[in-house]
Amino acid sequence: MSRRQLARHASWFGAAVGLTVVGGELTRHAVSDPGGATTAAAAQGVHFVQVSDSHLGFTGPANPDVTGSFQRAINQVNALPYQPDFVIHTGDLTHLSTPAQFDQVKQMMSGLRTGEVFTVPGEHDSVGDHGKGYLKTFGSGTHGDGWYSFDVRGVHFIGLVNTFSLEALGHLGPAQTDFVRKDVAGLDSDVPIVVFSHIPLFAMYPKWGWGTDDAATVLGHLRRFSSVTCLNGHVHQLFTKREGNVTFQSATTTAYPLPHPGVGPAPTPQTLPAGKLAAALGIREVQYRPGTNAPAIVDSRLA
Repeated sequence: MSRRQLARHASWFGAAVGLTVVGGELTRHAVSDPGGATTAAAAQGVHFVQVSDSHLGFTGPANPDVTGSFQRAINQVNALPYQPDFVIHTGDLTHLSTPAQFDQVKQMMSGLRTGEVFTVPGEHDSVGDHGKGYLKTFGSGTHGDGWYSFDVRGVHFIGLVNTFSLEALGHLGPAQTDFVRKDVAGLDSDVPIVVFSHIPLFAMYPKWGWGTDDAATVLGHLRRFSSVTCLNGHVHQLFTKREGNVTFQSATTTAYPLPHPGVGPAPTPQTLPAGKLAAALGIREVQYRPGTNAPAIVDSRLA
């Protein structure tokens, strides 16, 4: 990656994403962006914030203070002119899944000014224990390895786990795909669906494990819905892809940037000068607006 490419990529590094659903339309932008969602717009729909890949416990030159950068994201959420309905963390909450790291991230997220916090695990949240530590901390009220669903003012949300049985790619498994089938069976096709997982549910770059091998089965149960949005973390960068009625959106990280797909031999942490690293940290908010068949995505550069 050239210095120019890395600087451009890093401009989104550390961002939390604000999302609002109003009338079936989903929009997203930087939480810190003054041109983002207004208080009135947030009140009209479902407004939530996505953070991802905090990697608490990571040590290395790519980010010598992952606790500080995650806290900055929390502070930006709390500085919003309205209170989001909830915050979701799309995995890799910790770096080595130790009890101390899980306790730290839970305590930090308890300081979020929001109605509720939802999580799904990343592969770093199951190091050495198949996710037992994660489930002990965040698994209450979930099914199987931690999947679940909920509804907020006409929008249906599904949290999936594709990191506990991964090999070359993420994997959901038959029990989880059957859960999705039963979960949406009674919903009208005009209900907006938002799915969130750690690893992408599309083949973003399989060579690096950036995809889920059985995602097509789950997506098959969602094809009849007019508006489906799939959110993920894992890749540490913004990415949007549209396939029919499904929009895939990858979130960035609060920890350290990774290269673009295929740039270099592996997805290793990218080290930036300290000043650029500090300037790059921030959060994004997303707006989901129910009412239209196609989500509208608005990404704003961080200030």
